[in-house]
Amino acid sequence: MNAHQPLLNLIRGNIIESQHFGSIAVVDSAGKLLYSYGDPYTVAFLRSSAKPFQALPFVEKGGVEHFGFTESELAISCASHETGQLHLDLIHSLQVKVGIQEQHLQCGPHLPADAKKLKEVIKQDIKPTPNFNNCSGKHTMMLAFAKMRGLSLDDYLDMEHPIQVDILNTISEMCLIDKNKIELGVDGCSAINFAMPLYNAALGMARFVDPFELNTSRANACKKITSAMLAHPEMISNFGEFDCELMKASNGKVVTKRGAEGFQIVGVQPSIINERGVGIAFKVVDGDKSGITDELTSISRVRPAVTLEILRQLNVLNEKQLKSLENFGPEKVLKNYAGLVTGEAKPVFEL
Repeated sequence: MNAHQPLLNLIRGNIIESQHFGSIAVVDSAGKLLYSYGDPYTVAFLRSSAKPFQALPFVEKGGVEHFGFTESELAISCASHETGQLHLDLIHSLQVKVGIQEQHLQCGPHLPADAKKLKEVIKQDIKPTPNFNNCSGKHTMMLAFAKMRGLSLDDYLDMEHPIQVDILNTISEMCLIDKNKIELGVDGCSAINFAMPLYNAALGMARFVDPFELNTSRANACKKITSAMLAHPEMISNFGEFDCELMKASNGKVVTKRGAEGFQIVGVQPSIINERGVGIAFKVVDGDKSGITDELTSISRVRPAVTLEILRQLNVLNEKQLKSLENFGPEKVLKNYAGLVTGEAKPVFEL
C-alpha cells in the first residue's frame, strides 16, 4: 500500500478537482523524528536541495579562503539561480577569480527563468550558454575545488573523481547514512545526485543549521554556508522566488533550498521549535511541475504552500511573516483568466 498521503487539494465548486500526495519528515539535530506525515522513510532524490551539502567539502577544506570567495559567491555556489543578469555577472566574475572559463562547465545551457532576461534572450535571439544553467554556480564551485587541489577539470563530474568522492562521503556523514545505501543518479545538470530516506535528508539539514556534534572545521563550514544563504537569498534563486522570499521574511530563522520534482528541504535554527536545530524534508509524489505566469515568472503549485503550512503548524513564522508570503500560500484563492473566482487551493495535512 502506498503510504503517501494527500498534501494539497485544488477545489472547484464543491469538488476536489486535483489532489497532490506526498510525505514529510521533521527531525531534530539529535536524530529524533519530531513529526511526520505519510512515509518519513520514503526514498527520494534530493535534486538541487543537495547543493548546500555539495558545497560543504569545498568550504571545509579552505576553498573560500583560497580563492577569496565573498558571501554572495558562496551563496551562488549553493544556488538554483534563475539566470538574472545579476547571476550571470557574478558567475562570470567568479570564474575569472578562480581562473577557469565557461566552456569548462559540463552542465549544459537552458533558457533563463528570470522574466527580464528571458525577454531579452527572445528579442535579441541570444543563444544560452552553460552559465545560463541554474546550476552554473555549483559547477563553478566544483571546478574551483578541483583546481585548488591540482586535479583534472575534464572529468570533474565522474563519480570516481576525488571531489565527487568527497561530496558523497560528506553527505553520508552529515545525513548519518551509509554511503552504500545512498542511491545515485544523474541530475539535470549532469552532476551526480543522491536519493535517501526523507528522515536522513531532514537530519542532515538539522545538523547543518545546528552542527553541535560536528568537528570544528565542519561546523564552521556549515555556518559559513548558512550565513551566506541567509545574507544573499537572491543568489540562491532570485528576488520574488519562494526560497528567496521565505529566507528574507524569516529574519534568519529558516534556511531553505528547493529541489526539482517536488523536493524541498528546510532548516530551522535552534530554539525556534525546540532547543535543537530542526530539519524538514518532503517530497511531492507527482513532481510538482512548475508553470509560468502571464508575467513570465515561474510558479510551483505545491511546494511553497506545503512549506508554509508546515512552518505555520510548527509556529516558526508569526502572522506578519505569513502575511508577507501569502502570495505563495498556504491557502490560495484560484481565479480564471477573466478574474473570476473558481475555487481554492489548500493544504490538507496535519503533522
